[in-house]
Amino acid sequence: MERATIILKKGEGRSLKAGGPWIYSNEISSIMGAFEPGDVVRVKDFDGYPLGKGFFNPHSKIAVRMLDRDPEVVIDEAFWRYRVKRAWEYRKKTVDTSSCRVIFGEADFLPGLTVDKYEDVLVVESLSLGIDRVKDTILGMLKDILAEDGISVRGVYERSEAKVRLKEGLEPVKGFIGAPFDTQVKIKENGLTFLVDVENGQKTGFFLDQKYNRAAIRKISEGAEVLDCFTHTGSFALNAAAGGARSVLAVDVSEDACERARLNVSLNGFEDRVEIYRDDIFDMLPRMEEEGRDFDVVILDPPAFAKSKEATKAAMRGYREINSRGMRLVRDGGFLVTCSCTRFMTYELFAQMLFQSARSAHCRLRQVEYRTQSPDHPILWGADESYYLKFYIFQVIRS
Repeated sequence: MERATIILKKGEGRSLKAGGPWIYSNEISSIMGAFEPGDVVRVKDFDGYPLGKGFFNPHSKIAVRMLDRDPEVVIDEAFWRYRVKRAWEYRKKTVDTSSCRVIFGEADFLPGLTVDKYEDVLVVESLSLGIDRVKDTILGMLKDILAEDGISVRGVYERSEAKVRLKEGLEPVKGFIGAPFDTQVKIKENGLTFLVDVENGQKTGFFLDQKYNRAAIRKISEGAEVLDCFTHTGSFALNAAAGGARSVLAVDVSEDACERARLNVSLNGFEDRVEIYRDDIFDMLPRMEEEGRDFDVVILDPPAFAKSKEATKAAMRGYREINSRGMRLVRDGGFLVTCSCTRFMTYELFAQMLFQSARSAHCRLRQVEYRTQSPDHPILWGADESYYLKFYIFQVIRS
């Protein structure tokens, strides 16, 4: 039973009432009743109107992570099973589930929890105190629900390493949940083979959110010379090759990433058309411009340039730099593929930056398509933090 009730200040909770998933500590007027950090609490407006239930952590700036808007809902095992079942049923209707994000935190009403499925392996990230307490229960239910569809989970690996856990009073955790297994997992995506390192790869091992965006470049890559910047595991480069690219030069500053990309190129038999090259993109792009290099397709898939709202201004400069230089390397009538996974780089800021970059590069952009993250990373309206990936394909026009 919920022992405590959170009362909001008058005029606060505007984000929550607009559909947002969080209540911040400075929005709370008082706490009635006993509690322990991580407990489920009732939430009421300043006038006593019930707003639902959520996890409470007095030590976090995000004080309450909402679970349900129904003030009478019972938070028990049946509740967790219902949430997990709905998350899986949603994926079955919207994406290829061989490898996908099965649980996406607040957007699946399981705040602070991410679970990625790589074939028969699950990788979990837990970022909040409340969800961390029920993590094992939820994972057990998920394995049971997958088994109902004939999917036997071979192993579970935890990648709860983000520093935000410290703000929740949690230490970073990395390792097996249950019996050890081979952490090099071979997956299929868009008909291509990738080897995912769930132990040491970025985030949970592979960026599943770009799955359908990668496939979207195949048509424009047919017969093209392609430059793939920030290639990481080579995923865009391989989709360009699968689309019939004449040649692909894929570049990353990390030698570890390059080695992983070369392995993936070899797994798919594209060694004759895909070259993996180690270089710093910020040094390479101006050097290529000076050398008079140009390409039919230039792909820009950089890491997040801003980890906080305060870093957005510097991030804008970085995005402008690579996009204006990338545009200069595209032949007239060729294509620019560009994206941002920085949550604080909003759609409006990203579009503004691209307009400025095109003006600097003395070209015009004809939009082919705009996309976001794949549907297994659903965008929950009202929860701005769930909308983070922006992806454009442009034709570059010089006349």
